[in-house]
This record gives sequence, C-alpha cells and structure tokens, in this order.
Amino acid sequence: MSMRWCLLLAALGAVADGRTHEASSAAAAAGQVRLNQLGFLPGAQKLAVVESDEARAFEVLDARGEVVLRGTTTAPARWEPAARDAAIADLGALAAPGQYRVRVQGLPLSDPFPVDAQAYAALADASLKSFYLIRAGTPLEPAHAGRFARAAGHADDAVEIHASAASPGRPAGTVVSAPAGWYDAGDYNKYVVNSGITTWTLLAAYEHFPAFFRGRELGIPESGNGVPDILDEAWWNLRWMLAMQDPGDGGVYHKLTNLRFDGMVMPEQARERRYLVGRSTAAALDFAAVMAAASRIYAGYEAQFPGQPARMRAAAEAAWRWAQANPDAVYRQPADVHTGAYGDAKLDDEFAWAAAELYLLTGEAAYLDAFQRHARDADVPNWSNVGALGWISLAAHGQRLPAATRASAEKQVGGLAARLAAQSRRSPWRLAMQPADFVWGSSAVALNQGIVLLQGHRLTGERAYLDAAQSQLDYVLGRNPLGVSFVTGHGLRTPMHVHHRPSQADGIAEPVPGLLSGGPNPRQQDLADCKGVAYPSTLPALSWIDHACSYASNETAINWNAPLVYVAAAIQASTPTL
Repeated sequence: MSMRWCLLLAALGAVADGRTHEASSAAAAAGQVRLNQLGFLPGAQKLAVVESDEARAFEVLDARGEVVLRGTTTAPARWEPAARDAAIADLGALAAPGQYRVRVQGLPLSDPFPVDAQAYAALADASLKSFYLIRAGTPLEPAHAGRFARAAGHADDAVEIHASAASPGRPAGTVVSAPAGWYDAGDYNKYVVNSGITTWTLLAAYEHFPAFFRGRELGIPESGNGVPDILDEAWWNLRWMLAMQDPGDGGVYHKLTNLRFDGMVMPEQARERRYLVGRSTAAALDFAAVMAAASRIYAGYEAQFPGQPARMRAAAEAAWRWAQANPDAVYRQPADVHTGAYGDAKLDDEFAWAAAELYLLTGEAAYLDAFQRHARDADVPNWSNVGALGWISLAAHGQRLPAATRASAEKQVGGLAARLAAQSRRSPWRLAMQPADFVWGSSAVALNQGIVLLQGHRLTGERAYLDAAQSQLDYVLGRNPLGVSFVTGHGLRTPMHVHHRPSQADGIAEPVPGLLSGGPNPRQQDLADCKGVAYPSTLPALSWIDHACSYASNETAINWNAPLVYVAAAIQASTPTL
C-alpha cells in the first residue's frame, strides 16, 4: 500500500474509532464488520465478516458516501474459536480502485479500506526490511534504518565453546568467531533450528516468485549491488549459519546464546558472555537443507558471491554426513543454560527435508532414497515439523524427478492444500484455522497454512486455493474478532507493545515496523509474568494481550515473519490483474 493510502487510512480510522493504533476493548467487542485493514487488490477475493446472528443486507460506500455495491450476507453460523456467530459479505464485485466502507444496518460502519493495485507491496517490503532491523553484530545507520537506527550489539567474534558443544578439535572454553545473523525473537540469541525454516522460507519466496523480488530496493546497505535484496538479507544469516559448523567433523552447533536471557535493554547494552551451546542432529539437518537450497539459488549470483555456492554445498554435505553418523543426537538443555531450547526428538522430518534439498542440488540417487525412507505425510510446517518443506521443494522441481516421485510430491502437497481449502470453505469465518491451531505463534500458523494453499494454486492454477490463501492473510491483517492487524505499523489498529527488546528499550513510542505479533494463544504460558495484566478471554481466537509482558501472545520471531514475507509477496504477485 502506498504511503498516501496509509496516511489516509490512519486519519479516517482516527475519525471512525477515536484512535489510530491501540487495540481497545471496543474494537474487540462483538457485533462488528471485520475486514482486511490494508484493503484488497482489484482482482482479489474480497470478504468481510459480519458478526451477526442473522443474515443482513449490506452496502458498500465510496469516499463520497455513495452506494456502489449492495448485497446480502450468507446465513450466519457459530465460529467456535471466538464463540461468535459470523456471516460473510462478499465484496468481490468491487474492482475499481478507490476508498470504501461497508455499512450493515444495526452495526457500526466498517473501517475504511482501499482497493489498490499495490495493496500488499509495501507490506511485503516492510516485513522483509524488518529482518535488516533485527540484524545482529552491526550498527543500523540512519540512512537505512531511519529513526530505528542503533549501535551495534553482539559482535560474536569471541564466543566460547560450551561444554555441551565440545569436540576434539574445539574443546570446552575454545574461543571462536560467529558474527552476523538475526536476533531470533524478542530476545538477543541466535538458534540454528529456527533459522533453518526462516531462511528457507525467504529463499523459497524468491525462488517461487523471482519476478516480484528482482529490482526491489529496500534501502539496506547492500541495495543496488545487482542482487535481489531478499537474497542479500538472507545472506546475512547464511554467513552466520556457516560459522555455526564445526570445521573438524561437520557437526553443527545448536545455538549461540547467553546463559540467561538479557533484560529489556538495547543490543549494545547486553554484554553477557556468549556461548556456542550443544551440537544436535536437528541443527545439522536443518543446516544441510538450507545450505543445499542456498547453494542452488545463489549459483545464479556467483559473480557477487564468488565461491559461496560451492562452499555451501560442501557445508551441506558435511553436515549430512555428520547427521548420518549421529542420527539421534537430540538437543538437551544443559543445567546452566536458560535460553530457548528449540528441542526436537522427532527427526524423520529433518532427514527427509535435508535429503530432498540435497537431491535437488546434486541429483544423487542416494539422497532420493534417503528421502523416501524418512518422508511422512505432509503437514503444515513449523520449526519442529519441517517435512512438508521437502515435499514443497520436490513439487516445485517436479520436472527433475522420477515420475513416481513427482506424482507423490504433487499428491502430498496438493492433498494438504485441498484439506486446508475445505476447512476454509466450511468455516463460518472462512479460515482454515481450527481451535487447536491457536497456539504460541498462531499468526504464523495462519500464514504457513497460506503458504501451503499457495502451493496448491501453483500446482493446479485453481483460483480456490489463491482465495483461501487470501483469507489467511485477511485474518492476520484485521479480519479477526479482535479487530487488530497483527503486523506492527501496518493497519488501523496494530500492536504497540510487542515483546521485543529493541522496541521496548529504544525510547520510540512505536515498535520496530513490519514485525508479526504471535497472536492469540489460549495456553497463556506467560501468566506468571503478566500479573495485573489480564487476558480478555480464554477463548482461542480472543486470548491476546498487547503488552510487552506477553511473550506467549505478543512476541515476535523470525520464523513468524518469514511466512508473512512469502504470503504478502505471493498474493501480490499471483492475483490476476483486471
């Protein structure tokens, strides 16, 4: 969305609601018209949810207040995650660019929203630029970060090998260098396992939609170097991941962290000793998968990254060999370490993913055999369940596969997409999310479902998959019962108090922009840390607090932001123009 539209929407939202950003209790109250606060592309599906226990007539008003569309909602049905009745108003016939609102008799006027040919371009850019704003080990200069400029923190050029990570060539206490990378979440630590799915998702966004990303300049230090900025940004993390491999045997360290989490301070004020902690099979396999995919993709930019594709291939193969020799090295948190564990004892999915990516890189049959031994039915991916990533990569390169493998990949990816699309059609809220999907990082669950749905569209060309993916994005951007766009700085009511150390410590009222809040989580694991700050509800879709104490519902994380980049870019690039 253009800056002009953002400013106009903010102004109109202030008139309509008496506020621009704060997610007030009035916004969350039932009996509202819920829709995507960033609006729609002209050729997109356009749905609004009307919270009502009866079908109602609706009108769409243009900026002059004139009625440009009339219709009647669907019959309402109960949406259990919020315990509310919901009906759908189909605004699809609204194709002319402009500014609109929905009027339903007996309900408040909807938020204003645009129809704009670039509705999600700025969102895709901002969600990708947010990775620059969370870089470790470098100052963020005003020329690139604006008012979010800050000093460098965590050079990580003198990191100690923890006893849990010791090897013959690097005994405990050895000091090594592992600079760069992204801060993982609201904290200042770096984790290979979570970096795996994150970096792959960015690489896949580029590989699947290269035309969208070519020539997009985000204003990062590398802009203008002849490389798409998404690959420049991914390289900042890849170079750190490469430093997380033990050169002696190819094993991969699980994480680079303090012994305990830092306080709510700026990066340069966090000066605790840093360690490489643990070596795990999951880290080695995630590393192997990402390095294999990166070697394939960066081969097209050998001139700008001389020797790096070959280096990444060698690193991937070495990590694979280590994992073969150590197939059950499950990460177990040392007694003196109290940072995120990212522990995972189920490793078939990691073996399958790494084998798939290595097969696509090398063409060696042994990797395809390994994939077939370890592969299981595809499920919506997350950091601990990455099997679907292998299926997606294979399906995307079906022409390079044996016929039977290609058929299996298309069946797995297409079948999962079909199941999610069916869930969306049956949902009164037109959302694939089920009650059990409202977990820590539920916003990213919605977007990862969107990624799978977009694979269905890429495989078949069927519009129903694109429309279902649009619904997942709509939910994240305001078509939810809280009336909140979960992306900082993008929408009329957005999170202002995310659990993110720089956003809390920098003295700026607004949080770092382009970050995805975790979203509703009825498990409320942070209750002990949020004393005096009550969740509004225990219902799955309402259990969210806009407060820095709420790491269970309002933290940010790289593996949540990456699917936001993918889905925003994919829908912008894939929606037919009129």
